[in-house]
Amino acid sequence: MPQPNMQQMMKQVQKMQADMMAAQEKLKEEEVEASAGGGTVTVKVSGDLVVKSIAIAPEAVDAEDVELLQDMVLAAINEALRAAQELAASRLGGATGDLGGLGGPGGLGGLGLPGF
Repeated sequence: MPQPNMQQMMKQVQKMQADMMAAQEKLKEEEVEASAGGGTVTVKVSGDLVVKSIAIAPEAVDAEDVELLQDMVLAAINEALRAAQELAASRLGGATGDLGGLGGPGGLGGLGLPGF
């Protein structure tokens, strides 16, 4: 059984860490947007899951039906967070070489480690 190339493994891990850090920094600058109530409530969330803005159209405000507005805000926030998580997963998955498939291209399979 061949011995793992530790120097190659360390270089690959360091590159992966640098790629991950760069991807995380870039996520802070990217935003996703979601809306509810036919666009009367709009939420923007950054790729690092920070709510950046909530816009509520005046016609969405009804003192007699505050519950509907609350539901629309909640729906828009949840959808925006879901979209931001998908964005992060796609960006960070590329930065790690898809760790789910460690033996595949970009994984650790070429290092001679047992089990990879």
